[in-house]
Amino acid sequence: MTTERDRLTRWRLVLGGDAEETLGSGTGGTPMSLTAEDRARDEALEQLYGEQPKGRSAGLGGSAPRVARWLGDIRTYFPTSVVKVMQGDAMDRLGLHQLLTEPEMLDSVQPDIHLVSTLIGLGRVIPEHSRESARAVVRTVTDELESRLRSQTVQAVTGALNRAARTRRPRPADIDWGRTIAANLKHYLPEHHTVVPERLVGHARKAQQTQRRIILCIDQSGSMAESAVYSSVFGAVLASLRSVETKLVAFDTEIIDLTEDLDDPVDVLFGVQLGGGTDINRALAYCQSLIEQPEETVLVLISDLYEGGIREEMLRRSREITDSGATMVALLALSDSGAPSYDAGHAAALADLGIPAFACTPDLFPDLMAAAIDKRDLGAWASENDITTAAPTD
Repeated sequence: MTTERDRLTRWRLVLGGDAEETLGSGTGGTPMSLTAEDRARDEALEQLYGEQPKGRSAGLGGSAPRVARWLGDIRTYFPTSVVKVMQGDAMDRLGLHQLLTEPEMLDSVQPDIHLVSTLIGLGRVIPEHSRESARAVVRTVTDELESRLRSQTVQAVTGALNRAARTRRPRPADIDWGRTIAANLKHYLPEHHTVVPERLVGHARKAQQTQRRIILCIDQSGSMAESAVYSSVFGAVLASLRSVETKLVAFDTEIIDLTEDLDDPVDVLFGVQLGGGTDINRALAYCQSLIEQPEETVLVLISDLYEGGIREEMLRRSREITDSGATMVALLALSDSGAPSYDAGHAAALADLGIPAFACTPDLFPDLMAAAIDKRDLGAWASENDITTAAPTD
């Protein structure tokens, strides 16, 4: 149970040292005193936020060893959820993006997706002697994400592929008798102890089984960092499925095909160079060249749609892709970070072409891919999952 003193202590830690005498220790009104552990917490907060007349502000020095010790302290005195908030504040307020290039700093941080986003953004400037430490931090997070998301993704995608591969006119050797009997139980003839199989259910022969080709086209502008992390993990999982041919393309104003690195999300992420402009049209042109069997292809454009290229060409190419028979969806973000910032005009223009545009959380992405493989209406799928899609223009 939270006592009055606990509440006062929390307010004291929030407000800083100037509030100590004002708050008092309770009904007696005497200046409150902190325990040794609370003093350590207060010092950690003071180093990050400092103290000004109107509250706390940045006050942590710029020494990498000092920051590394501070990171160790906050992991000792605060829960993980608070540690991540403080890390984020430290990066934003104190310029820790530069300090993260030091190995001793990387060895002390609490790995999370936001830190990984920062590290891949620093990919160009991380010195050689720090790269292994940076990769270790990134691998910790991607391994955890893959462990969490793999089972759901494999189950959803393989289930959709199995449904797509079924046929109601199978050859005798390909009849699935269990499903056939279940589908025809209403035709059971008790006097003959048999089922009349009016509808056969089976699978196409292996050589003709339906395959799917999935192209992940990732905008690598700085705002898409978290989406790039999740895309690399899903790309690795999808690439591990024999029945799916997966390609991963990253772009800004240039294009890099990272398909060869898909077996390792860390290699993918360090192949991504966050920042720069955006040329969606050019990226779609490259992805269009990869489409050999449109009816079996799902193209996922992951972008905030702030196009720096030729808008009309981007839309014309998008129409060509869908008219060819390929399934295309625009994800404005693939992250847990809430409503993204995006170009509403371009999203509406894609909606006019029948290409749904919406943000998707990582937990829903496997089911989205299953819906795409099943050739379901993705706009309807989004509505069923309470996802707001970009509205077509009037």
